[in-house]
Amino acid sequence: MKDVTTMAFQLPEERNRIEYKAQVPSDFEETVVAFLNYSEGGEIFVGIDDKSKTIVGVKSIDLVQRQITDRIKNNIQPHTLGLFDILIEKIDDTEIIKVVVSSGIEKPYYLRKKGMSPEGCFIRVGSSNQHMTKERIEAMYAGRIPLCLSNTRSPRQNLTFKQLEIYYSDRELKFNDEFLVSLDLVDDDGRFNYAAYLLADKNGVSIKVAKYAGTTKVDLVENEEYGYRCLITATNRVLEKLRVENKTFAKVTAEKRLERQMVGELALKEAVINAIVHNDYSREVPPVVEIFSDRITITSYGGLPQGLSRENFFRCRSMPRNRELMRVFKDVDLVEQLGSGMSRIMEVYDQSIFTFEDNFLIVTFPFADGFMLPHGTTTHDSTHDSTHDSTHDSTHDTAHDKINKVLDFCSIPRTREEMQQFVGIATREYFRKAILKPLLDSEQLIMTMPDKPKSRHQKYVKIKNDEEK
Repeated sequence: MKDVTTMAFQLPEERNRIEYKAQVPSDFEETVVAFLNYSEGGEIFVGIDDKSKTIVGVKSIDLVQRQITDRIKNNIQPHTLGLFDILIEKIDDTEIIKVVVSSGIEKPYYLRKKGMSPEGCFIRVGSSNQHMTKERIEAMYAGRIPLCLSNTRSPRQNLTFKQLEIYYSDRELKFNDEFLVSLDLVDDDGRFNYAAYLLADKNGVSIKVAKYAGTTKVDLVENEEYGYRCLITATNRVLEKLRVENKTFAKVTAEKRLERQMVGELALKEAVINAIVHNDYSREVPPVVEIFSDRITITSYGGLPQGLSRENFFRCRSMPRNRELMRVFKDVDLVEQLGSGMSRIMEVYDQSIFTFEDNFLIVTFPFADGFMLPHGTTTHDSTHDSTHDSTHDSTHDTAHDKINKVLDFCSIPRTREEMQQFVGIATREYFRKAILKPLLDSEQLIMTMPDKPKSRHQKYVKIKNDEEK
């Protein structure tokens, strides 16, 4: 379940990607199917009258949220796991539900009780849902991706999931044999599929992080493998490695101290996660990260998912190639919601950082202007002297320094991730024990949602003293 977020909201007109419902109608699944089959997906707002566009809200919102989840999961085929998000949002103090539906790669999707027929298959046409013709159904089926993680059997069947269980337990989520089934990690015969293989404690998949001395691949100085274990663990270790490499440098001017990182940290993180989640593992080619003296490149195999155009890609439309991984990555807070990763990248960088090839998608992050290269020059020689004299790696701060920085940073509500990134701590558990817990115990920080301490939308804010009030 998602927690309440407040939005500055202006209702767009109901069109091909937007649908308003005062309440959940009996034909709700038809709209979800239409969006799943549509190339851009869509959004359904429940609690907004579709005719008057007035905000009517949703009563018993948690119950309705669970009912929507059950209806989508149980009444639509193929499996929709990882292809939809359900969010509770607040407009003018009135709570509504927003259902975000991604375009699926196993088209055509259909109502389970109607089957793959014109009566069960829908497509979005303008602002309405239309029955698909038999010819269109057959064309979509013929173009369906033949192999995906759920229908590809794991090369090993003696799998264990202790690491994955820890991640779920840390978020107070149950993890048992039934949960493995609900995550689509086993097939109809009870055998583990390739998604299970990637998330198991041991596997044969590894993500390479290579580091070069210059701007080419001639001088390899470091070549590390992160993997052969649960893909969540491998992802976290790659991210930790890049946090260390992506140093923060300071430049002191006559007026103020300026700080910058080699690469925008949040954008880099989202690009790595996108590459891992959307990689095509059918040929057993994992993502690769390469660190040069002037850039970081991230290469994933498979190119764009079939049916996702470059135009929709840059519109941040989501079409998960591996919906099973998307679901798990969302559960453990590595992914926030569908399409959010690309949106965060595009807030900082333009389209030029992306290179599309037939079988590969490459993201190239150039280092920030003025960054100090290892041999003592900068990307702009004019800033060399002042930058070099005041280079400072923020990871050298003491725990006391970091606590004070967090307090200053939390003058407005901040998430745990924002605080952790701000002070440059890679390990979540260390941050909790060394920084967050002491501040909470001493009541210098408080939670914005104290009744939901484990919420993924939890934020923390500094308690102002009398002088600050």
